[in-house]
Amino acid sequence: MTDFNEILKQARQMQEQMQAAQKEAARLVLVGESGAGLVRVHMNGHHDVQKVELDSDLLSEDKDIIEDLIAAAFNDAVKKLAERNQTSLAGMASGIKLPDGFKFPF
Repeated sequence: MTDFNEILKQARQMQEQMQAAQKEAARLVLVGESGAGLVRVHMNGHHDVQKVELDSDLLSEDKDIIEDLIAAAFNDAVKKLAERNQTSLAGMASGIKLPDGFKFPF
């Protein structure tokens, strides 16, 4: 049987890891791409777009195509961030050993 104090200790450790992950998210920049790299969107871990890059060859295309490629690059960056967050959270939660029948939230 797991000691309740041990569970609280693990919860505190997880909270510290979450705070560290939030600080890292502020520094992290992921790049979403579309059109084989014609459009690149740089996004931080807080979903703030830092930069949008358009290849100069793209500027001769129709406005609709450019808009679609920008949306696709943005969505690629969001997807990459979600995958990274999922992996990060799974790693944090794996260290907590709860007794049978014990569920979060309390």
